[in-house]
Amino acid sequence: MATIVQKPGLPEIKDNAEVKVFLNKRGIEYDHWPVPSESNALTDKMTLLDEEKETLLKNLDYRFAVLKEKEGYQSRDLIVLHPQVPGLNEMLAKFDKVHYHTDDEVRYIVDGSGVFGFALNGEKFLVKVEKDDFISVPKNTNHWFTLDENKRIKAVRYFQDMSGWVPNYVEETTALV
Repeated sequence: MATIVQKPGLPEIKDNAEVKVFLNKRGIEYDHWPVPSESNALTDKMTLLDEEKETLLKNLDYRFAVLKEKEGYQSRDLIVLHPQVPGLNEMLAKFDKVHYHTDDEVRYIVDGSGVFGFALNGEKFLVKVEKDDFISVPKNTNHWFTLDENKRIKAVRYFQDMSGWVPNYVEETTALV
């Protein structure tokens, strides 16, 4: 389950219901969707072949169907990151600076973990996400993303419009002060 890390002196928020309320008050949708146990053989593997990625996506299509109906999502893919991915650090460097997208950034974490950071209305905080976490960052929301010390994540990415997923950088520090 997700954890909220606030500026120094403020407590972490770990209770799932409290995390959801905290994020929803800031316009960020969060939920906890257990990955079906029949997918564990795939989520537990570090690397996946293309056909294994497609099998995993098909196992999760019931989530995609709801998002298509409710929010109009048109496509989805599966990103698999781990320490052996060539150019991993360069790839991550595109997203570890404060930026926004002109489309929602929607992720369903099916394995591993990572950290979203937010800079909203003068407030900065982190959201540590892990397996079973669903997060939807609204378009035009200043944020950043990085992997944690494990450098491993599998996430389904949902898109309404692929062109809206280009990062637009802003002059803002990621420091929680």
